[in-house]
Amino acid sequence: MPENGGEPVAALSLTSSTVDGITVVRVDGVLDATTRAQFADYLAMAGDDLILDLAGVTFMDSRALGLIVHHWQTSLTAGAKFALIGVEYTKSKVMWITGLAQRLPIYDTLADALAAIN
Repeated sequence: MPENGGEPVAALSLTSSTVDGITVVRVDGVLDATTRAQFADYLAMAGDDLILDLAGVTFMDSRALGLIVHHWQTSLTAGAKFALIGVEYTKSKVMWITGLAQRLPIYDTLADALAAIN
């Protein structure tokens, strides 16, 4: 959707890097029904050990949370490492509404997550 008459703004941007052998996926934008397939495909390619950086998320719906929970559960079953960082209540309220914020491995920073899961 164009913003202020300019170029269209991407609904979702996903980038990844590797830190200490763990894939870190940076998520920027909206996680909802319109971006679900893109997010699911990217997660499928991310590998077993994963840290999701959600600091750039502007909105998250229950479908996106379902994908995150599925990947977390798959990681647990496989004995892989998994963590979330940069989670903000105002942009990811669905995590608190469902009670999952108390169960998911959420850390403030990448350093905190790496220290906890390594």
